[in-house]
Amino acid sequence: MIENLTGLHETVNYKKHMHLQLYNNDEAENYPPHWHPPFELIMPTRNGYYACCEGKDYPIREGDIIIISPGIVHELFAPEKGVRIIFQPSLSPIDLEELDAILSLISPVVLVTPEAYPNIHARIRQLMIEIRDEYLHSPLYAEPSIYARFLEILVLVGRHHAELAQHHLSLQNMKQKEYMEKFAVIVNYINEHYTEPLTLEEVAAVAGFSKYHFSRLFKQYADTTFYKYVNQKRINYAKRLLVDKELTVLEVALQSGFSNLSSFLRMFKQITGCTPTEIRKMYDGNFDFL
Repeated sequence: MIENLTGLHETVNYKKHMHLQLYNNDEAENYPPHWHPPFELIMPTRNGYYACCEGKDYPIREGDIIIISPGIVHELFAPEKGVRIIFQPSLSPIDLEELDAILSLISPVVLVTPEAYPNIHARIRQLMIEIRDEYLHSPLYAEPSIYARFLEILVLVGRHHAELAQHHLSLQNMKQKEYMEKFAVIVNYINEHYTEPLTLEEVAAVAGFSKYHFSRLFKQYADTTFYKYVNQKRINYAKRLLVDKELTVLEVALQSGFSNLSSFLRMFKQITGCTPTEIRKMYDGNFDFL
């Protein structure tokens, strides 16, 4: 299935005149660590599947759907017999202001199961089947039809996470709309400043909260801590910088927002499982990133 792999980077061969690729895959083949600019959505339709994304294991049962965000290093493992839909849509045709907020909620990986997503799992499963059928059998206006369904999947998952956050906030008698709006402001602020010496106190002040209250709210909305979120953004950016072999690892560290080399190396290894030098040796050429 991986047709073009250079180091860790997979160049996805999109279908002609489209910005997406889909496989109704039945290969009993494992795929080594790799990443690519488009999303990857996988749903086994017969037997299970298995993914390892940045060191975390994700068993995928028949009918479950895993959503892997762009730029995430992952491995895939197939059973001897089975079939799964593997869908890779590029974000390049999509220019929506709220997309960053949705991505911040679902990155790096979401596993949609009936237990974790009881209200939307069946609909997402149906949408994946419709995407497969459109791709394989409906050439007329297939791409806009498929993207409409892909965006619905993102919206369903994004709203699910937002509703969970709103539920937690309502238990504390907070104004739900106000805090959702503030979280969007916080995400935008972090996206604009994560390569700078950003502190929890600074972002809490932007949101108008104490750092302790802000930390709790951020965990509820993003399902991770503030510093883990910022460091993930910085490491993803550092991986892009490492393509430029004229930059030293120290320059990459500083441009990514780290104050010193040792903290960068420690965090890079913790998040990716590799050192910057190991990643750089796997690159061979210049790649375009979203």
